[in-house]
Amino acid sequence: MLQWQWATLAELSSLQWHEVGVLRQTVFVVEQTCPFPDLDAKDLDSHHLLGRNAEGRLVAYLRLVPAGHKYATPSLGRVVTAAEARGTGAGKALMLEGLAGHQRTYPGQPNTIGAQAYLSGFYQSLGFVPISETYLEDDIPHIDMVWTPPAA
Repeated sequence: MLQWQWATLAELSSLQWHEVGVLRQTVFVVEQTCPFPDLDAKDLDSHHLLGRNAEGRLVAYLRLVPAGHKYATPSLGRVVTAAEARGTGAGKALMLEGLAGHQRTYPGQPNTIGAQAYLSGFYQSLGFVPISETYLEDDIPHIDMVWTPPAA
């Protein structure tokens, strides 16, 4: 079971933000061999979700970006799990907590993501629906998908 922490960038300590940066760079830049500017202005306005394992290590992370940065709706992005947490259900737990946080912060609003195309089945299992053709972003195939909250 993961322990969750939601925070704005201003609420995170410098050590917590360093952990986030290391995890994001390890996966997105090093593992995926994709040099790109991972840290960006969206971090400033986003809500950040950190997931820690029983030993207190950061093993899961995403950010909830407000509408208007990339999409007309809020967006979950930079969804990442550490190698040690993959295959444990941590990714699904991360997304479920992310969607719950989205609903608390933006009740009734849809959420649009730019998913890596090979993960589209995973996101569809959570209720996301493809809304674009596959496209390249940083030389990685992506697809835009939208999640609509269930009717109350």
